[in-house]
Amino acid sequence: NIAMAAQMTDAHRRFLQVLMSHGIMEGSEARKLHRRCCEIHKVYYAHDKLDDFISTVNSHLQPLFMQIRKGMSEDDGRAHYALVNLAETEITKMASDYTENELELFRKTMDLIISSENGFASSTDILNLADQLKTKKMKKKEAEQVLKAFVEDKWLSERNGEYTLHTRCIIEMEQYILSNYQDVARKCNICHSLAIQSQVCESCGTGMHLPCVRKYFRAQTEPRCPECNDFWSCDIP
Repeated sequence: NIAMAAQMTDAHRRFLQVLMSHGIMEGSEARKLHRRCCEIHKVYYAHDKLDDFISTVNSHLQPLFMQIRKGMSEDDGRAHYALVNLAETEITKMASDYTENELELFRKTMDLIISSENGFASSTDILNLADQLKTKKMKKKEAEQVLKAFVEDKWLSERNGEYTLHTRCIIEMEQYILSNYQDVARKCNICHSLAIQSQVCESCGTGMHLPCVRKYFRAQTEPRCPECNDFWSCDIP
């Protein structure tokens, strides 16, 4: 079969194993790993062919409903790669690691983050939800531990007591979020992927990631919305 996917080599398998153990990997790390895997297994290496290398892995993961996906960190705009399970919604995948009331707390935290202005939720607001859980109320101390676990497992990121969705979570849950939060979830006008931390045009509601805002307006003397051409009133980061 000529259309057969490119051959999986031991270099591809090693790459996949390492990525699986990390869950997510920053672009520069993935490029280093690509090189190392090719060198160890004496496979042809081209520094600009990481995405081709990954699509070979993906073609073999397809029957298993898995995929390595590329996404962007909302903080600094850097590329990341994560292994995503396409067979089950990610919330059900989390169910094997967390109890029912921990999952409920995660869902409620996600509600707060996605419906917020800036893509963050304060620990105070999240902890206030802990004793309103329908499944089983949670003490503040217990909720703090659970939040810590969400951060360690790369579902949430925390900065000065403010929580947002981790890059891994955004890559894995993009489809889930877009279909479950249709009224509030928005895609970035520039890179067209889900934007949690974003700026929004006051006139037409167009949203952009902060790194995309930075890049887009760098070349412009006067910042204007790419959609409606009105003055962009947010501070350019």
